[in-house]
Amino acid sequence: MSFCLKCGQQGQILIPEGDQRERLVCASCGHIHYENPKVICGALVTHEDKVLLCRRAIEPRYGLWTLPAGFMELHETMEEGAARETWEEAEGVVNIEQLYCMYNIPRIGQIYVLFKGNLQDGQYGAGSESLECGLFREDEIPWDELAFPSVARTLKHYFHDRQQGQFTIHLETISS
Repeated sequence: MSFCLKCGQQGQILIPEGDQRERLVCASCGHIHYENPKVICGALVTHEDKVLLCRRAIEPRYGLWTLPAGFMELHETMEEGAARETWEEAEGVVNIEQLYCMYNIPRIGQIYVLFKGNLQDGQYGAGSESLECGLFREDEIPWDELAFPSVARTLKHYFHDRQQGQFTIHLETISS
């Protein structure tokens, strides 16, 4: 981006006075444009002893399996975003139980927030962003076909925590 979001004039990349990072600064009105991380919210949705996965119908990672998740929208809570994404991608209603995993991904400027919840009535289907959806037992998870490191880590945490009988909140940074 090289134009001011406030007045539309040409901006320039520089370090504003009192700051330590380069920012887009408007040469005309002085507005400073801050680029901040994007929040992705989603859910690890279970039904009985199975986990809900969606095969992506969009890029990036078309055709690979993921948990229902996506960019948080303005004016919604993280829980509302996770529930909305579950409906959009898997046509399922999730009953959110708890905050479960948070991942800092500074390389791409994203923060992933995943909740643990259960699938209401066990009903689901493929939404417009999914080729198909399915419920998988631990031994059925397509580990080599998972779309993102955050999905694999969340599933590993879940199966470990389930075996231990205690679900804790996980916070990690993914650097690769």
